[in-house]
Amino acid sequence: MNNSKTYRGIDYFRFIAALLIIAIHTSPLSSYSETGDFILTRIIARVAVPFFFMTSGFFLISRYQYNGDKLLSFVKKTALIYGVSILIYIPLNIYSGYFRMDNLLPNMIKDIVFDGTVYHLWYLPASIIGAILSFYIVKKFGYGKALIITAVLYVIGLFGDSYYGVLEQIPLLKGIYNSIFEVSNYTRNGLFFAPIFFVFGGMITDKSIRLSLERSLIGFGVSFLAMFGEGMLLHTFNLQRHDSMYVFLLPCMFFLFHALTFWKGKRSVNLRTSALVIYIIHPMIIVVIRMLAKAIHMESLLVYNSIVHFLLVSMTSVVFAVALTILQRKIRSKKAKLHTAGKDRAWIEIDFNNLKHNVQTLKNAMPQGCDLMAVVKAEAYGHGAYEVSTAINRIGVKAFAVATIDEGIKLRSYGIRGEILILGFTDPARTKELHKYDLMQTLIDYDYALLLNAQNVKVKTHIKIDTGMHRLGFGSTYHEAIIKAFTLKNIEIHGIYTHLCVADSLADEDVDFTNRQIDRFYQSVEMLKENGIKIPKTHIQSSYGLLNYPELKCDYVRTGVALYGVLSSPHDKTKNQLDLRPVLSLKSQVVLLREIRSGETVGYGRTFIAEKDIRIAIISIGFADGFPRNLSCGNGEVIVGGQRVPVIGQICMDQFAVDVTTIDNVRVGDVATLIGIDGKDELPAAIVADNADSISNELLSRMGGRLKIAAKR
Repeated sequence: MNNSKTYRGIDYFRFIAALLIIAIHTSPLSSYSETGDFILTRIIARVAVPFFFMTSGFFLISRYQYNGDKLLSFVKKTALIYGVSILIYIPLNIYSGYFRMDNLLPNMIKDIVFDGTVYHLWYLPASIIGAILSFYIVKKFGYGKALIITAVLYVIGLFGDSYYGVLEQIPLLKGIYNSIFEVSNYTRNGLFFAPIFFVFGGMITDKSIRLSLERSLIGFGVSFLAMFGEGMLLHTFNLQRHDSMYVFLLPCMFFLFHALTFWKGKRSVNLRTSALVIYIIHPMIIVVIRMLAKAIHMESLLVYNSIVHFLLVSMTSVVFAVALTILQRKIRSKKAKLHTAGKDRAWIEIDFNNLKHNVQTLKNAMPQGCDLMAVVKAEAYGHGAYEVSTAINRIGVKAFAVATIDEGIKLRSYGIRGEILILGFTDPARTKELHKYDLMQTLIDYDYALLLNAQNVKVKTHIKIDTGMHRLGFGSTYHEAIIKAFTLKNIEIHGIYTHLCVADSLADEDVDFTNRQIDRFYQSVEMLKENGIKIPKTHIQSSYGLLNYPELKCDYVRTGVALYGVLSSPHDKTKNQLDLRPVLSLKSQVVLLREIRSGETVGYGRTFIAEKDIRIAIISIGFADGFPRNLSCGNGEVIVGGQRVPVIGQICMDQFAVDVTTIDNVRVGDVATLIGIDGKDELPAAIVADNADSISNELLSRMGGRLKIAAKR
């Protein structure tokens, strides 16, 4: 999930790239130097279109993109722009005699799919085809294989472009390429040209290759010089059928785009929109200027003076684009005011800065050599498994724990890399899926291990030792069974762990019990060593295990509730006091205000009777969204306008009422904070859960599926 608000350099270069496209189509230096114009338009300006492809890939192609919604949105938007562009240029097509060509229908189909109905519009169908290909290739094969596949496509295209002069010496290959040219006039299209640049964009957004700014700039400089030499050499020997595809264009674009990502700042939607308009409209501007110059007999200055022609086309295109962008912004602004309130009925707000802070804080508290295993079961305790896991995977968390196989498969579909441990039971019939998605299954006892082994599929596992909780795991004294598990042919044991059932308590009897659990676990580990078994990675501590027993040295700490910056109960005391910050806020809004007279009732069961005239607000959230029903009748509170107000009557499935009599300026549309901070007041999850006779873990993980998740702004 790249932060679209930070890449200002990309937006500025969009504008530069749009001007380079105009240069390609106006040849600014042709009146002065043929060689200079070739260098500008056929070498330097060739970075423009790949840059646009990489920009689309940067915001679209990602291993964290778990479904096709974003792709579908991109395709629809690009197809709409393409359709509008085709309509805009129909008059120009009529003027140029396009519709009088032979075999009009097949040629129109070919142009719409590959070449564009006007020469520059090829970029739009190429974007659609390139986006679809690269998206699904990356999703299925990952970046490594995707890079190889798209590079092969690019090389095939290369010999139909800049290196065609080499290929045409071989009759068989020349015939094959001539067949390709029957379908598409050029190989710089969505099949051969675009996909690799989309993949590059995705690789950079996911930081698959990390480079410093200095190395990016050096890499760009070296590869650009190499591309310059390549272009001049090909031009000298007249090998180019076209001149869009160079070998060294690939590293040149990768390093250039990587360097641009270091230019941070608030993104400019206006620059982005203007660049698109400039790209689409500039050929029309060229035609209009030529017609105008002819009409006023100034062709020698406005057309045949190449620099003046370029500057005039550029300035006119920019003015038109800026005017259209301002108009579009005004229309959108009015539409937003008329049709949107800017909020959902209720939503979860995630503070990703706090999440990243908690990851670092927990890592700092762990012994050297110990890694954080993020527990993201139950939609990451209600925080959103996709949002949380992709965010922390990006910053280096490489081990995750879930409760079920389906949760694990979802993480893989989100693009999560690293170890994913299933803490609960998985039906042995699904063993092939464990292998397919590279998931690690907990061995809950020896008989279960035998069932998994019998499926004749290699399975990665962690073995769980029951040291006293008596839930899942091999009994710590069942030495023979534990040893046998390590000998099973299809079972690969990568970890061994236990769970501490009262690690959250510092009461003497609970501390004694926890220490006995720890001793039993290490006795099992020592027993394995004595039997010559190599010990896999160990983990004992969950959140409270780290907070109350920080001295334990293991390979992992399984952090659940602490990762999200809360304790299970406000009454919990911990030995290790860490600066953990709440990640989740639960919010809704006031949707209605009512005046209630003394003696009137509110809600189901008439459980609330007004003792005086009051004003109530209806809050658009209920127990179906995970807000507990037993916070009804004054047990719960919410914050409206920075002030706490009590819940009155029964909490319904979809809404409830609060008494806002003491708030003077409450209005419909005001935010109601159910969990989180509003002004100087705060309702922590632990306190809300405690008021509901529960714990934070339950409260958060029961947040309803219909709540949308938004990043805190």
